[in-house]
Amino acid sequence: MTGKFISFEGGDGAGKSTQLSLLSGDLEALGRRVILTREPGGTRLSEQIRSWVLHESDALCKQAELLLIFAARAQHISEVIRPALLRGDWVLCDRFTDASYAYQGGGRGIPVGFIQQIEAVSTEGMRPDLTLLLDLPVIQGIERSVGRGQGSDRFEEQDLEFKRRVRQAYLDRQSDEPDRIRMIDATKSVESVHTQIWDLVSNLIEREDG
Repeated sequence: MTGKFISFEGGDGAGKSTQLSLLSGDLEALGRRVILTREPGGTRLSEQIRSWVLHESDALCKQAELLLIFAARAQHISEVIRPALLRGDWVLCDRFTDASYAYQGGGRGIPVGFIQQIEAVSTEGMRPDLTLLLDLPVIQGIERSVGRGQGSDRFEEQDLEFKRRVRQAYLDRQSDEPDRIRMIDATKSVESVHTQIWDLVSNLIEREDG
């Protein structure tokens, strides 16, 4: 039995980390083996790339940024995601390829066709079974992020217009692939958001058990 692959997407302050943890606990309570991972990251090499891209690369051009992220993704798929799915594990990933279309495509302005070419080579067709897009207004997300009191990365430090372009790119992706990418109203309480997510994941479980 192959596992299931669920990615979580969204802008600043959407609450992805909290919801990843809650869903992981629920799945484990049902006896599923769960792998929690993130992008960029998830492997030793990919985590090094994450550090370069998020914190140490002020002079990094947008094309190099995109290529580095997909290099990290290729290693992540090869080393973590594909083996886990073949074992029958459930993989919960904080961001995946949709983030590249949102941040490097929408935010940085890299053409979608160029991203698609790199995706085809880097991922070899790997796509989530379900993508949960935690959506909320940009200003509300920024307010939540500030309230966390954590340090910011290069993307969190971008201006308001960048973040609005990112959100719009996510919304466009969801409109293009509504069956895979499901919209979650992240303005609601933690409990309400979790309920929205669990309703969708339950359908995956039913198909797996059936």
